[in-house]
Amino acid sequence: MYNIHKNPIGIYEKALPNSFTWEEKFNAAKKAGFDYMELSIDESDERLSRLDWNDEEIETLRSVMRFTGISFPTMCLSGHRKYPFGSKNPETRAKAMEIMEKAINLSVKLGIRCIQLATYDVYYEDSDNETKELFLEGMKEAVAMAARAGVIIAMEIMDTEFVGTIVRAMHYLKEIPSPYFKIYPDMGNLSNFSNDVAGEFELGLSETVAIHVKETKPGIFKEVPFGEGEVKFTQIFTKLKELNYQGMFLIEMWADNSICQSTEQATDKIADAYKFVTGKMKEAGMEVL
Repeated sequence: MYNIHKNPIGIYEKALPNSFTWEEKFNAAKKAGFDYMELSIDESDERLSRLDWNDEEIETLRSVMRFTGISFPTMCLSGHRKYPFGSKNPETRAKAMEIMEKAINLSVKLGIRCIQLATYDVYYEDSDNETKELFLEGMKEAVAMAARAGVIIAMEIMDTEFVGTIVRAMHYLKEIPSPYFKIYPDMGNLSNFSNDVAGEFELGLSETVAIHVKETKPGIFKEVPFGEGEVKFTQIFTKLKELNYQGMFLIEMWADNSICQSTEQATDKIADAYKFVTGKMKEAGMEVL
């Protein structure tokens, strides 16, 4: 159980090598100083198959979480990039809803409280008014299912213009007013699409359930090492302290799976990210225990 007297800081599962066992991933996260990990369900067949884990597989994972003290309070559900709610193909939309239903059921079994949704109307198709309307209709049904299960769906502020800012996300929050439908801003994505990141957070603070801490450069949204991009972390953390944000922070980064890494090397890499981010938080006057 993590310390509830500070903002918990988590690490994205993909920050650790795919070859690691669950125990290796959780132990690395714990040793590096993290409070929790975010489960990844992306568009690959391997990770989508996690939605079909049986009860024995789920209980094995829960046992590892209990043993290590690291849990999955959040899920990154990016599988909808391949199967989007806004697709003009009815079979694809049906698959999107199937993925959503399975993700909600898995969340209940694993104790996941928040599903971070990849907010694309479509990704591999052309976006237009029809895809946007289909996306909205799909989200209404998805939020209704999540609410019945007591699981929050949070729209990630994304790496495309569709919902690249909190301002754009507010439209959907107004269309689907629900305590189970919120937002999950990404510092890096916001920095690419808004000239007033602090103002964005001020607008959306009451709807924010967690925040991605990610480095980016203009037009480059992934795999930018911390300190080598243009995200103004200290300014953002200063604003969040001013707003008295008390929620979760999730460091989003990716392991290089093309090389073989020992547990020590992988742990050191995420520990360096933890030190960088907590250093910026301290510069902003935020308490880091």
